Amino acid sequence: MSIRHLPLLILAAGAGLVAAFAGAGWCAGLRINMTPSYPRGLWRIEPLDREAAVGDLVFICPPDTAEFERAFARGYLRRGLCAGGLSPLIKTVAAIGGQRLDVADQVSIDGRQLPDSDVRHTDAAGRPLAPFAGGVIPAGELYLHSDFAGSYDSRYFGPIPSSGILGLARPVLAIGP
Repeated sequence: MSIRHLPLLILAAGAGLVAAFAGAGWCAGLRINMTPSYPRGLWRIEPLDREAAVGDLVFICPPDTAEFERAFARGYLRRGLCAGGLSPLIKTVAAIGGQRLDVADQVSIDGRQLPDSDVRHTDAAGRPLAPFAGGVIPAGELYLHSDFAGSYDSRYFGPIPSSGILGLARPVLAIGP
C-alpha cells in the first residue's frame, strides 16, 4: 500500500467507526429527534411493560396507511424502520380506548378541553388540513398529542393502534426547549 492511499484508508476507517457507533446506539434504543414537536437531540426508547396510559410520552410507529404516506409526501414525517418505511413518532398519549373525543376549534376529551389543542385548517405551507372527526376511541387505540402548535398528531390522523408502541420516550441530550 502506498502513502497516497493513506487518506482513503483513514476516511474508510472513520466511516466504519461512525457506522459502528450508530449501530450500537440503535441497538441500545437511542434515537435522534430532529422535529420541533419535542426537544431536538438524543432520545432513548425505554421498555414499556404495561398498557400505555394517559400522560405517557412514547415512541410509536405509525400504521402503514395511505394517510401516513401522504403525511410523508408533505414532509411531516421522515423515512425510518417502521412499517411502510416511516420513522417513529414521539407523542404524548392524550386519550385511550373508550374515551370520547370532540374536535372543533380545539380538542375535548370526555368533555374536558385538551390544553394546547388548537386545530389548524392549513399547514405551514398553506395546504389544507382535515381535522379528525372525533368520536369514541376504539379499544387498543391511542389518541396522541404534542403541545407544539404545528405538530402533526391525532388532531389530524385520529387514533392509531397501540400495538405500534416501541416504548417510552426519554430525552438523553436535549437541544433547545
